[in-house]
Amino acid sequence: MWGDHGGAALHANAVYGRALARAFGGALLFSFPLLMTMEMWSLGMAVERARLLVFLLLSLPMLLGLSYYAGFEPTFRLKDEVLDALAAFGVGFLLSAALLATFGVLGRHGLFSQADLGKVALCAVPGAIGALVAGKQLGEGSPSSREKSEAGTLGETFLMAVGALFLAFNVAPTEEMILIAYQMGPLQALLLMALSVLLLHAFVYRLGFPGESRRREAGGFLRTFVGFTAPGYGVALIVSLYLLWTFGRTDGVAPHEIATMTIVLAFPAALGAATARLVV
Repeated sequence: MWGDHGGAALHANAVYGRALARAFGGALLFSFPLLMTMEMWSLGMAVERARLLVFLLLSLPMLLGLSYYAGFEPTFRLKDEVLDALAAFGVGFLLSAALLATFGVLGRHGLFSQADLGKVALCAVPGAIGALVAGKQLGEGSPSSREKSEAGTLGETFLMAVGALFLAFNVAPTEEMILIAYQMGPLQALLLMALSVLLLHAFVYRLGFPGESRRREAGGFLRTFVGFTAPGYGVALIVSLYLLWTFGRTDGVAPHEIATMTIVLAFPAALGAATARLVV
């Protein structure tokens, strides 16, 4: 009897070990562009600690929700969801610290300095997202239950927000985002908004991508647009403005310039929202 129990425990540990290994692989694939971006290192040193704390605190419920829909192992209890979300954050933190140290980015201001912790903390969040979706990307498919995978309206909105955050996060630290906004006029900003909305709608509901919900199309174009596309772009705008604020891009900037920067960043954010179901 004990042997059966011990064997089951060993098997469970082996399964978890493989899932954890995939989590590290997913974290690496999702976060290495940021880990090798100089602007990200600078932001890790410059971002206000209060804003960094808010960013990390808001990331935890996001990771918890993502664990529910796409955790790296099957979970059916809140306790397991919380543990997996924390494990994913730990994976992202450890991987970021190890690679940044290997690249020679850490240790310039003393061991465990605030600057180094800021760099690691910022990169840990996309790494944690990669760790949680690794089950689908590197395994045999999403380990979540069928009921979990069929998200309702609120769940789909949440997943769009995660997709928007991840893709926008990859370009938000760059100076090119500010330069593009500076070069654009009002007409170009409006055209970019229209293009973002058009692509969001087309990617999710017209091109047959994985995760497309055909039952929504039965409601007609207007109902689909008002019910999902427009809110999705609204989510992209909110996420973009939030990232700009977190990185200090809105400090001392005129409102119309903030609006233009938000529209520019909302372009990749909308693409991330549209394709979130490709990776979740």
